[in-house]
Amino acid sequence: MSRRNRTLWVVALVVALFIAGVASWYASSSPDGLEWAAEQAGFLDTAEDSAVAGSPLADYQLNGEDSRLSGGVAGVVGVIAVLGVAGSLTWALRRRGRDAVTHDAMTAKD
Repeated sequence: MSRRNRTLWVVALVVALFIAGVASWYASSSPDGLEWAAEQAGFLDTAEDSAVAGSPLADYQLNGEDSRLSGGVAGVVGVIAVLGVAGSLTWALRRRGRDAVTHDAMTAKD
């Protein structure tokens, strides 16, 4: 990877972490469109919590006192999790592609 590409990836990572960790503090606390529509239609009170409602990142926040801070930390954890999954998948697919090319080259020699 060239130095220019590495710099681009580092800048993109910093921007993503900044948006998730800091800019999320200023997100609206108003209900989303689905909740608003359910309230207008009169069936919001029939909603039930999901099976993962008690998980550490439920409702886009950590269980804690400061909702702004816990929302920012949850955003950073989310960015890291997505990058981890995407990076692992990319690594596995690239490795698989290299192994297939090596296997094809080996069988072509025979």
